[in-house]
Amino acid sequence: MNLSAIWTRIKQHPLSRVGPGLVTGVADDDPSGIVTYSQAGAQFGFNMLWTMPFAYPLMSTIQVLCARIGRVTGRGLSANMKLAFPPAVLIGLVSILLLANVLNIAADIAAMGEVAQLVTGINWHIMTGVFVLLTLVLQILIPYRHYVFFLKWLSLSLLAYGAVLFTVHVPWGDVIWSTFFPQITFNADAAAVVVGVFGTTISPYLFFWQASQEVEDMNLRHESSLLNDHGEEGDKEIHSELRRISWDTWSGMLYSNVAAYCIILATAVTLHAAGIRDINTAAEAAAALRPLAGEFAFLLFALGILGVGLMGVPILAGSAAYALSEVFGWRSSLEDSARQASKFYLIIALSVLGALAIQYSPISPMKALFWSAVLNGVVAVPLMVAIMVLSCKVSVMGPHVASWSMKIFGWLATIFMAIAALYMFVAQ
Repeated sequence: MNLSAIWTRIKQHPLSRVGPGLVTGVADDDPSGIVTYSQAGAQFGFNMLWTMPFAYPLMSTIQVLCARIGRVTGRGLSANMKLAFPPAVLIGLVSILLLANVLNIAADIAAMGEVAQLVTGINWHIMTGVFVLLTLVLQILIPYRHYVFFLKWLSLSLLAYGAVLFTVHVPWGDVIWSTFFPQITFNADAAAVVVGVFGTTISPYLFFWQASQEVEDMNLRHESSLLNDHGEEGDKEIHSELRRISWDTWSGMLYSNVAAYCIILATAVTLHAAGIRDINTAAEAAAALRPLAGEFAFLLFALGILGVGLMGVPILAGSAAYALSEVFGWRSSLEDSARQASKFYLIIALSVLGALAIQYSPISPMKALFWSAVLNGVVAVPLMVAIMVLSCKVSVMGPHVASWSMKIFGWLATIFMAIAALYMFVAQ
């Protein structure tokens, strides 16, 4: 078999049939999210496993609505939100999102650098620089049609967290019981962890990314907006596309949630069982696993962090670039060259380089992660309200407005996030 035939076979792999839902779901489990899930498992053992099945339908519904808005209108979320917010309000929200994403990237690349130092022995500052350069080169120089292929393969890195469970003893009876009947006292510590888990699971940057990726995919396939399709054949195409979005997103979020569940479970059966209750960084979680679960478990956990980091960092930067570019009407597409969409790529570069600069500032990565969570809490609720309003407007969605089940789960997610954000501020 020649190289051309081998490459053709690779391009026809099962991952080629999934889309933005998978990539978005995996990006949700970025290194800073792994810290949150590890803390949940270490501090509360099996009693935080319930958060994943509870969050699953809520996050999936919001992401499906974002994807539908992008695919039906042929525009990203910011472009559509101009219909729901005054320009000054939208610019303010997107600016806060940009700042939150920079801080989140700073926490992520710090975690990647520290974990890489554990694995290779190379100074973590050097490794963060390598990761930043790598993500910028991939995102700026490689067209979207090739770049998304790379992201889909990186999604396999989440399998490492399922593999970790095969290296340790898991009392599955207790696990299943605790998932559905947890024994937990809802004190301030438990509430803080729950808020942290849901805050990292339902994140604003994912809203913008998935809507924009639907537009990218639509343009790549040279397809028109769904609202411009007419006739019986058009209706068939519409329903086929909406089913694809639903399947892709629900399966992608399931993959993400199962991985997060495995992280909580892995740290519960190792760190919590050994009396380790406090995890501050992803590197701490990986290092703590080494003497408890062995070298192989440590390597799996560490490589998983690096894999999802390489996926999460460019998506954090890209989502902010999409959001800000759409507000000002700038050209915004990863399929374009840096010359064609210079402002779009400038935002991406400044986001990642700004995060790198934080590594050499007095701001600690954990402090950056804290303020990222605060800022995400500020923007998440009004953005979710706007998503719900847009998805229910006939003037925006035509006949493809949100179903009653989507409305119920979507508003439930919005209310829950509002309560979480309120608690976050009251608890300070």
